[in-house]
Order: sequence, then C-alpha cells, then structure tokens
Amino acid sequence: MGSTEEARSHPESMLIREFREGDEAALAAVFGSAVHDVAKADYTPEQLAAWAPTPYDEVRWGERIRGLRPFVAEIDGTAVGYADLQPSGYIDHFFVAGTHGRRGIGGALMARIVHDARERGIAELFAHVSLTAERFFAQHGFVVEERQVVVSRGVELANARMRRHL
Repeated sequence: MGSTEEARSHPESMLIREFREGDEAALAAVFGSAVHDVAKADYTPEQLAAWAPTPYDEVRWGERIRGLRPFVAEIDGTAVGYADLQPSGYIDHFFVAGTHGRRGIGGALMARIVHDARERGIAELFAHVSLTAERFFAQHGFVVEERQVVVSRGVELANARMRRHL
C-alpha cells in the first residue's frame, strides 16, 4: 500500500490516509465525539470530562497528535476516525466519531494498522483499551493481558491492556 489507500463502504466512499498538518482540529472533534457520544455508556460524566475535557488545550493537543502521526479515515473529505501505530507496536489512539459508528471505519483503520505493522516487521500490537472499545479489539484478535485503572486529571478510569500477536 502506498501512503493512501481507498476502501469502499456503502453508500459512502471512505479514504484511509496518512496524517497531514492541519488535521489537528478535525481529529480533536473525532476524539471528543468518540469519548462523549460513545463511551458514555461505560463511563460517568466526571470520567468523560477528565478523559476528553471541553474546551481542550489546542496547543497541547496539536503537539500530541502531530507526534502520533495517525492514519485518518475520511468520508467525503471529512475526518470520521483516526488511529496511530507507534514503532513499538503500541496503538495510543484509536477513535471513530460517534456519528459514524458501525460503518466499517474502525475495521478499515485496524486493517491499515495490521498491514503497516507487518510491512515494518512489528511482531505484535498492544493498546490500553477503554471498556467501550474492548469488544471491538477482541473481535480483531486482541486478548486482555491485564485489567487496570488509570488516573486522568485526578479521576480514575478502568481499561484493559490488550495485545495481538501478528
């Protein structure tokens, strides 16, 4: 695969591409939507606010997302999801906008990560996965290694460390 891969889903056309400078605000919106619209089934309002505060620090977010260099899923030119793959095999961010769940976006992002990992000789993938995303990761071959509680802005959030051997 080159730097751009096209994937089709009905009825919309989806594009998975590499991060570009200028994507920061759109990806912040995807992140906020994924946390506040989707994860609300598994986390309290206080936990959601700690995980994805509003308003967010644009400078800090921009630095973070540029460092991650994620793959971006677009439909009709609008970012609807993103996910990164670090050289160690760590997936730090993996989010799909709440308005675009269950349309194959997460699956397309995961396929891109797996393909890229294999091309780069990465033998396993791992992530700290929210309660909300745990089922999705399990469906893509990840297993829970450890259940844990992390602290974000002084608030405890449960998640799971999951791993997949390639």
